[in-house]
Amino acid sequence: MTPAVWGAVLGATAGLSLLLVVRRVVAIRRPSLAQRVLPYVRDVATVGGTPRPLGIGEEPASRSAVAGVFGPLLRSAAQSVERVLGGARSVERRLERAGIDKTVLELRVEQVVWGLVAFAVVAAWSLLRALAGPISLAGAGLLCLVAFASGVLARDSWLTSQATARERRILAEFPTVAELLALAVAAGEGPVAALDRVVRRSGGELSRDLARVLAAVRTGEPVGPAFDRMAATSGLPLVSRFAQGVAIAIERGTPLADVLHAQAGDVREAGRRELIEVAARREVLMMVPVVFLVLPVTVLFAFYPGFIGLSLTT
Repeated sequence: MTPAVWGAVLGATAGLSLLLVVRRVVAIRRPSLAQRVLPYVRDVATVGGTPRPLGIGEEPASRSAVAGVFGPLLRSAAQSVERVLGGARSVERRLERAGIDKTVLELRVEQVVWGLVAFAVVAAWSLLRALAGPISLAGAGLLCLVAFASGVLARDSWLTSQATARERRILAEFPTVAELLALAVAAGEGPVAALDRVVRRSGGELSRDLARVLAAVRTGEPVGPAFDRMAATSGLPLVSRFAQGVAIAIERGTPLADVLHAQAGDVREAGRRELIEVAARREVLMMVPVVFLVLPVTVLFAFYPGFIGLSLTT
């Protein structure tokens, strides 16, 4: 491409960007329908500087100029990604498992941002290649689209990795937390007092979940339903059984310390079984360096002196 063509492309891009900025600024300065109607449906009109109540579906005004200009575009792109990918319930479930306090739309916006960053990196690389020599515009455009899709999918894959890592941390913390609860209950404390003691003395992902249960109990929710909700939102069967066991023990009067000790023992036994299964799966992989590295070197050291001797004799 000639410098004139590149200048035309850059000029068109800059003009389009300026047009989008001006259009957004005009839309921001235009009063909304709620602002125009509110003085006629309220006895007291809003005073400048006083926060007004938000209407249904209305979002709070952003304090950032960048968010105000590009926020609607990102939300529109996120909604398009949601229509293409779908699976909002699965994403919401993984957000709960990962302990991330975000909505599905916010995650879709992050996916769009990741895709745009990948798109920009590949576009910059293609531009540098074009300055060095001629390239195919169709191939560069296809590569940029693939980079955008890869960025979107990479954020989704990272969310799954975050959820899996958090579940592993919960499993590692669970036996200790269950034993602490059992010791507190066996010492004579009630379930809520024991839960409060464990939450204050420990830290981790499971402790944060128990802190939410404790906060719900302190706001008036019964202990059983609070643990039932924890069991419903947990992505781990062991934690779900623990929460259900605690709820049933409290409702029916079963000795809670015995239940907690049994739960901790089950988790430790499951951890040992998983370790044995992982070792069995990795046994074949452990043979790879022996067969393809150690054995050829051993054979080479064994036959090389004889081969040199035969060569000298010949």
